[in-house]
Amino acid sequence: MELDPGGLIGWLVVGLLAGWIAGIVTRGGGFGCITNVIIGVIGAFIGGLILEALNVNGTAGFAESLAIATLGAVLLLAVANLARR
Repeated sequence: MELDPGGLIGWLVVGLLAGWIAGIVTRGGGFGCITNVIIGVIGAFIGGLILEALNVNGTAGFAESLAIATLGAVLLLAVANLARR
């Protein structure tokens, strides 16, 4: 799966939104702008790996990239929360 939200600014916006949404889903709030971007970009990588493992091919635009990144970021935070316990 190739994520293509539309350049560097698109990746930063996707990362920010995905990290923020994942923060809300997993703990009720975001983590701050920079941390949200980092979590979201790592989440996009994780989401892409998951879809690749499931043999899903194609190109994802902005909305699809946001959904994939958010899924990956939520999984990242869920695993981090489990590891903390």
